[in-house]
Parts: sequence; structure tokens; C-alpha cells
Amino acid sequence: MELIFSDEALAIVVPIAAYWVYSGMYMALGRSMDQYRLHPREEERSKNLVPKRDVVKGVLLQQLVQAAVAAAIFTLRGESTGTAAGEARQRTTWATWVTVAMQIAVGMAVLDGWQYAWHRYMHLNKFLCRHVHSWHHRLVVPYALGAQYNHPMEGLLLDTVGGALAFLASGMAPRVSIFFFTLCTVKGVDDHCGLWLPGNVFRLCFWNNTAYHDIHHQPRASRYNFSQPFFVTWDKVFGTHMPYVVEHRTQGGLHVRPVEALN
Repeated sequence: MELIFSDEALAIVVPIAAYWVYSGMYMALGRSMDQYRLHPREEERSKNLVPKRDVVKGVLLQQLVQAAVAAAIFTLRGESTGTAAGEARQRTTWATWVTVAMQIAVGMAVLDGWQYAWHRYMHLNKFLCRHVHSWHHRLVVPYALGAQYNHPMEGLLLDTVGGALAFLASGMAPRVSIFFFTLCTVKGVDDHCGLWLPGNVFRLCFWNNTAYHDIHHQPRASRYNFSQPFFVTWDKVFGTHMPYVVEHRTQGGLHVRPVEALN
């Protein structure tokens, strides 16, 4: 019997599955990669203000909302494309690949701009910072499983609405969105993993990476490095870019240090 999954269904399910698989891989590493940790394990236990069980509940709630919004958008667009086991490979041309690349680039740009604007505003607005965005900063020492731990309002505004705008503005097909949203998800997990691993593809390809975002989670530097998830463009344009160096700790492991004096 052939199994048929619509591209729309896969675009909803695959990024969520990727989140738990990829973050689970990082969490399963245990102490084997402690020499690459940006914070000692003791700091994760002493500085973080929320237990992991509440983090998991918060992430599941955000993913439920994302799935519901995505399903609504696909339904309103009235498109449905099936992917069958053993389906003949679709004919592709260079023009097709160029179009897909442009759609992904537009999606990245839209999502980056939207998230920078809202992320920075949530730091500037005292009410939103204290009652909404502070949820994410309860994880002073980030870890992979907590990448999508946010207040429900923030998850809706930044991630869900931002993703919907990127999808609609780029004109990407549901099949392309499977790759795009999975990339967004995995990149977000990597930015919060707390490990500066040699050879990490995201570290090599993006200036906006684990160490860059770790600066933002440091209490004295939280007004810098707002850009996410892909580029550092808007931080540089608006003067919120904080360079850094990754140094070895005398006790073992690594440390991310801003290279400019903080005000």
C-alpha cells in the first residue's frame, strides 16, 4: 500500500520532529563534549530560572500554535500536493533551482527583519520585556532543548507570524517550505546549544551562531546581538552588534567574552 503524505502535512510535522531529534542529540552528548561548553554545567543549574520540565511544556505549546496556524494558512490557500512513496521524480531545471534559491533568500530576509524588529522592541518596551520576553531570558545559560522556550505571545509574534510572513512573501511552495522551516528550526536549536564545536557547519557558514547569540543571553550584554536566526545585518545597521572572542577557561571549557566595553 502506498503511503501518501501531503507537502503541507510534512511542512508542519518535519520541522517539529527535527527540533526534538536535533536538540535531543545535543542533550544526549552529556559530558563527552564539556571541553566545548561555553558555560560550566554548574552555571546551567545555578543561573537558569526555569526547570527543564517547564521548558518542554512551553516548547510543546508553541509548536502546537505553530502547527495550527500553518494548517490554517495552507487551508486558506487551497493547495494540496501529495508525496507518494515511489512517486516519479519531478522534472527540474536550472530555472527551478534558481527560483527556489531566491524564495529561500527572500524568506530568510523577511524572517530576519521581522524578528530583529520585534526582538529589539521587546527589550525597549519595559512591559513586554518584563512580562513577555523575560521568559526566554530565564535561560541565562542556553541549551538546545530550550531554543523555542518563549512566552506564548512572543512565540506567536516572532516565530509563528514571522514564519507565515516569510512563507507568503517569498511565494515558496509547501514543498520548499519543508526545507526552509526545518532549516530555521535546526539553526535556532544550534544557536542555543551552548557548545562551540569545531567543524560545526552553522558556525562556519554564519556569523550569527552559538557564540554570537550567547552574548545576547549574558545579562550585561542583552541589549546587543538581537539578530536572529540567520544574519547579523540589522545589528550592524542599527549599532547593536557586539563582537566577541571565544577563550579557554582555566577550569576547562570555553567562555565567550565581548571585545568592547559595555555601558
